[in-house]
Amino acid sequence: MGEMVFEVFNPAELASWLERSNSGYIAERIAAGDTPAEAKANADASLERNFPGGSPNGSQLAGWVTYEGQRVGTLWIGPFAKDPKRWWVWEIEIDEAHRGKGFGRRAMTLSEDLARANGANSIGLNVFAHNRVARNLYQSLGYEESSVQMRKAL
Repeated sequence: MGEMVFEVFNPAELASWLERSNSGYIAERIAAGDTPAEAKANADASLERNFPGGSPNGSQLAGWVTYEGQRVGTLWIGPFAKDPKRWWVWEIEIDEAHRGKGFGRRAMTLSEDLARANGANSIGLNVFAHNRVARNLYQSLGYEESSVQMRKAL
């Protein structure tokens, strides 16, 4: 199998991706139990913190993951808070048509390589409990739970 490559979004692609990403994050937070208002406030705060004015803040990397010249998904990684040694996979998405072909695994390995090349000594991520496929992938790559939130509907 060939090599997976990361390509930074151009400004127009970044603007379009930010809109899709923010909407998707709001939907995920609602599915996880947030109210729509809570989900929007959280997503908007994250967007402003990491992409002030629509541009990446500091070392945030957002772009395409490509395989043999074909775009197969998107990736956003960067430092967690203000610690340049602690990186985070903020978002990884393999296009539906390309799922189940090992691209998610390759994109995660690429994320680790990019973080390491930028001075990171750890990488983390958040995965919603209902996303079993992603949770299984991350666990198979050696990611361990560091925090668990629990909720019960009343």
